[in-house]
Amino acid sequence: MTNTILAIDASTEALSIALTHQGQQYCFFDVCPQQHSQRILTETDTLLAKANCALKEVDVIGYCEGPGSFTGVRISVSVAQGLAFSAQKPVVGISSLAMMAQQAIEQRGVNQVVSAIDARMGELYVGAFENINGLATLVGTQQVVKPEALAVPFDAALAVGTGWQSYPDLAHSVAGISVDEHITLPNSQFMLALVAEQFAQGQQHSASEAQPVYVRDTVTWKKLPGRE
Repeated sequence: MTNTILAIDASTEALSIALTHQGQQYCFFDVCPQQHSQRILTETDTLLAKANCALKEVDVIGYCEGPGSFTGVRISVSVAQGLAFSAQKPVVGISSLAMMAQQAIEQRGVNQVVSAIDARMGELYVGAFENINGLATLVGTQQVVKPEALAVPFDAALAVGTGWQSYPDLAHSVAGISVDEHITLPNSQFMLALVAEQFAQGQQHSASEAQPVYVRDTVTWKKLPGRE
């Protein structure tokens, strides 16, 4: 029997919610900066109603754990926690970088993907992924790096995410990189398969254990002149 999975993400400019229920997928995606907190619960309720699915019927709730906007990541985590607490359901956290890699695997059929999100302050959030049995699998660790310090562990790979648009010359400096201009932001639809796999492997956790993964442990702000 197919599990009923609810997945939510507010980690970037895009707000996305996805549901798989009784073998059908229901998806919402909108680029709506600064509106996530006002819309996320309403859009979740709308999607559940569209599927004729009550929250108590959901088996597991997936959430984007980051990296991404600090505020957006916290919205994803806190909303998932609230829904999971109210319905007494487990949760699974998925990386925003993995979601984009999964989209590339599902839609482009590629085997190696490098996801990069603009981390501001002249840096990128980066993750390299391999296609293993149809699922985006992290190679090494997710990192926050300066564009000039980016190293790719593949001879050839598809590049996805806003990071490549923010630094358009970057792809030319990394051998074997081909940029997909259409996969730029994470989409919860492509969280579903990753959540399903972790849930099947018993890797879910309780709502109280849901945690953001910022990747950047410390934030160094550029100080104004005269205030060094």
